[in-house]
Amino acid sequence: MVLPATMVEMWTMVGSTIASFMFIMAIIRQYCPYEIRRFMEKLSHRINTFFNPYIRISIHEFSGDRLKRSEAYANVEAYLSSNTSKSAKRLKAEMGKDSSNIVLSMDEFERVTDEFRGAKVWWLLTKTATPPRSMMLMSYYPEQERRFYKLTFHKRYREIVTDYYLGHVVKEGKEIRVKNRQRKLFTNSPGYKWPSYKQTMWSHIVFEHPATFETMALEGHKKKEIIEDLLTFSKSKEFYERIGKAWKRGYLLHGPPGTGKSTMIAAMANLLSYDVYDLELTAVKDNTELRKLLIETTSKSIIVIEDIDCSLDLTGQRKKMGEKSSKEDQKNDGFCSKERKEEGNISNNGNDQISKVTLSGLLNFIDGLWSACGGERLIVFTTNYVEKLDAALIRRGRMDKHIELSYCSFEGFKVLAKNYLGIESHQMFDKIENLMGDVKITPADVAESLMPKSPVDGPERCLSRLILALEEAKEEVAVAVAEEAKGKDEEAKEIDEQIHVQGDKDQV
Repeated sequence: MVLPATMVEMWTMVGSTIASFMFIMAIIRQYCPYEIRRFMEKLSHRINTFFNPYIRISIHEFSGDRLKRSEAYANVEAYLSSNTSKSAKRLKAEMGKDSSNIVLSMDEFERVTDEFRGAKVWWLLTKTATPPRSMMLMSYYPEQERRFYKLTFHKRYREIVTDYYLGHVVKEGKEIRVKNRQRKLFTNSPGYKWPSYKQTMWSHIVFEHPATFETMALEGHKKKEIIEDLLTFSKSKEFYERIGKAWKRGYLLHGPPGTGKSTMIAAMANLLSYDVYDLELTAVKDNTELRKLLIETTSKSIIVIEDIDCSLDLTGQRKKMGEKSSKEDQKNDGFCSKERKEEGNISNNGNDQISKVTLSGLLNFIDGLWSACGGERLIVFTTNYVEKLDAALIRRGRMDKHIELSYCSFEGFKVLAKNYLGIESHQMFDKIENLMGDVKITPADVAESLMPKSPVDGPERCLSRLILALEEAKEEVAVAVAEEAKGKDEEAKEIDEQIHVQGDKDQV
């Protein structure tokens, strides 16, 4: 097909015009000052906006002094990496922040499409160069590149995008970031001085505890009850807002040593994907420092105070000065080691100062005004002797749910047998069940017996070792009962003799 001469001349003129325009723009970019280039960009933008029916929203990676990454940008990045990475042709692989997994995200100048409630939108990752504020510094500091996401959509979808879609993207992106993040185990740093720019109030390591509710030696119905309570709490943000209560919940774990209280905390953290803050009260100087520690905790976390009865002298603060403890309290105090008691009186802050944390300060820490800063927190206390704690400390509303972790049941033993030996039934199970009905044994002692000690240890040898331990414990119980009965008989005999002697005296 041969084009007419006029058509050829027209296309030649158009091509020449485009080439001339591109040449002029190249000259302007290379030789014109930044201010003139910026003016030309603004002018072209205004002309384009007048005729263009599409709206653009920019979400920059940094704002202001570039010291802090934008939360909105991070959430958009997480959302797009999860929802649009399959359609993108050019991707970049990076190690996610606080994560050990590789995260795929859009590469620069990549464009992807997304749909929401019938509205079609386009995302573009681009960057712009920002020159130094002063021309004198241009030779010393080159232009800085700022990345940002550009969201484009038709103006008829303005209400859907601004009112619903952006909120959806931020919410989904935040949940993805929480799910992919590397969880941490925190502890309060002793010797901290406020303010300090070289040391934080919390130090941390990666939380990698493998405990789950499936591997815990606990009855099935009790596991189900605890799991449902935890999951309901994690999804109840609107409920707590509606009733006007801070989004937090207290758990009191109590029971004999070795019954799995620390394991329970790890299982709770793994179930909800929460960080863990292990608060050592003996390292806290006073109530003010305790409050500052609370402020620095994040949401989606578990604040733990283990062995609350041995941490500080919080149980006797409501007693009058000079009042003596009962014999039972003195007996229970003997279970706390001398070292733990010394820790409870001396704070580990580097200066050997007496800790001034009070029961009132701890109560305010749990459910005072400052406890409402942030949200979605669990506060967990553990104790071996719940009767020693002040009633105000463990009442409902502070410690909302009390969980008793007692001695190992036969159902708990079966869980441990499956974990350690990989078996769900065995001919020795009947004998073990009968013995466990007569003897109290902790899950820790059961697990120690089931632990293979050599490569030749099979299920039979491990179960035999457990049976032997149960039989020895049964004999010890029998001996203790016999000695107790003997002691009572001797005491009764002594009382009878005293009565007899007193009767003889009365007759005389």
